[in-house]
Amino acid sequence: MDIDLEKFFDTVPQDRLMSLVHNIIQDGDTESLIRRYLHSGVVINGQRHKTLVGTPQGGNLSPLLSNITLNELDKELENRGLRFVRYADDCVITVGSEVSAKRIMYSVSRFIEKRLGLKVNMTKTKITRPSQLKYLGFGFWKSAEGWKSRPHQESIQSFKRKLRKLTTRKWSTDLGSRIEKLNWLIRGWINYFALTNMKSVMGEIDKRLRTRIRVIIWKQWKKKSRRLWGLLKLGTPKWIADKVSGWGDHYQLVAQKSIQLYQNQSSLNVDWFHA
Repeated sequence: MDIDLEKFFDTVPQDRLMSLVHNIIQDGDTESLIRRYLHSGVVINGQRHKTLVGTPQGGNLSPLLSNITLNELDKELENRGLRFVRYADDCVITVGSEVSAKRIMYSVSRFIEKRLGLKVNMTKTKITRPSQLKYLGFGFWKSAEGWKSRPHQESIQSFKRKLRKLTTRKWSTDLGSRIEKLNWLIRGWINYFALTNMKSVMGEIDKRLRTRIRVIIWKQWKKKSRRLWGLLKLGTPKWIADKVSGWGDHYQLVAQKSIQLYQNQSSLNVDWFHA
């Protein structure tokens, strides 16, 4: 069961939140600063408006304050003996049957609205199987050992779009800058999904990425003489370099069918060739 809170950061009741903050810190000066932070306001069409409800989205304190608010939900779910996981306002509760899920969804929604003063988005709150769930970019599948996580298909497609944007032939930037940006993107993505099974996914992405980088290299070499020089420098046998350098701008043919380049210790080398 995936619970969605409607406009959570914009609708947190400030008085209720400050009461919870007071129970935790009991320090008037700090509480006053937090209250001023909540009332900092927004600017609309050049006019400043006070914010009497909600927490500033993107503010440094907002994630912490949201957890203070929703910690009450955690306590309620724990007291009921329910298994759940929550990150900020994104909460999933696991139950054994659809009947139980409907009953719990109704009672938990009432608790959220009555006790916390928040609104549950019933159109986005849904009862679903783990295999159909997307949570924080993760998908789930069942193996012989039990349920396991992997990058959700939507997350994979989003990642591929970002890689394509960085490896387009039309972008006139040097290869070193591209690879630096690619490394940042890939490292961040892999670290985020480090606990998942993504060997097959990364194998496919790696293959496509290498092909696109070869295309970039081939285009940047431009002339036959430059391509011949580049291939020879990489250690390609001369008879192969003579043949391939004359293939012109058949980028995909060169990248996919002929030259297998890989990056090793910051240099490109010929790994394998077949005509």
